[in-house]
Amino acid sequence: MDVIKGRTWKFGKNIDTDVIIAGRYCHLTDPKELARHVFEDLDPLFSRKVRAGDLIIAGSNFGCGSSREVAPVALKAAGISAVVAVSFARIFYRNALNIGLPIFECPEVYESIAEGSVVEIDPGKGTIIDHAGNRQYTANPFPPFMQEIIAAGGLIGYAESRLKR
Repeated sequence: MDVIKGRTWKFGKNIDTDVIIAGRYCHLTDPKELARHVFEDLDPLFSRKVRAGDLIIAGSNFGCGSSREVAPVALKAAGISAVVAVSFARIFYRNALNIGLPIFECPEVYESIAEGSVVEIDPGKGTIIDHAGNRQYTANPFPPFMQEIIAAGGLIGYAESRLKR
């Protein structure tokens, strides 16, 4: 997997899937349309401010609540390149990896990195570098097969590539 580099957005603890994408939009199937509503109830202008490649830094239990698969889809479609959190709800964790959204657990990052900082992540090594604070952190790197799933854009892309072999 390639190195991920982007500007950070910071969210607190227990950000549930209804905050990521409100239930009233779960009928939408177009990722671009979902992206227009990401974090809408928390910050109505978020979808206009976020840029391709941006990252989310979050507290514990990110993605808790319902198992709606559209939450990580909305984040990825909005341009979020990765999420770093203290911890993730297990169903969100799996849904994110299934669609190829890289996520990293690293408790130290939340307290240390300010919103707007430029952060660089090497998924293969698990290193997270805060360029503004000139600090480095370590998350658990993905095993090679998970890196392949993310690089393929998710589980469907990975399965399709495996079937072609």
